[in-house]
Amino acid sequence: MTLTSNADRLSVLEDRLTALRAERDQAQAETRAEAVGDVVDRATNVEASIRQSILEERIAALELEIAAAAHTEHVDGVVSVGDTVTLDFGDGPESFSIGSVEQAVAGVETITPSSPLGQAILGAAVGTSVTYSPRKGVSLSAKIVSAS
Repeated sequence: MTLTSNADRLSVLEDRLTALRAERDQAQAETRAEAVGDVVDRATNVEASIRQSILEERIAALELEIAAAAHTEHVDGVVSVGDTVTLDFGDGPESFSIGSVEQAVAGVETITPSSPLGQAILGAAVGTSVTYSPRKGVSLSAKIVSAS
């Protein structure tokens, strides 16, 4: 699946946000139902509390991502968050989605913007070769074949 417009990308993010909020609400309901008994019984709710905290963090990050995506204009021929990009690492072209884990599209590997490769290609023009360091002492290059 290729996302063709900013509206499509926002729709995917908003659907994911709705799902995460529902998951959080379910976890809260389950925790309240189990919050009875003595201190030892309630200690078993630690895992549920951790799960809720993680969900809250993901929701907050996704809300920020939606706000940023709504105010970002896509420029043709330049790699942007939400694009499907084709890169050539020297072994032939490979396609990737650029975005957070929340933006991942089934069947397409995702490159996150904060990764070394993501940082190298974001804002770069199609046809450009970029160099990045996936780990200390290693330098790799990739050519941007297309972005849409």
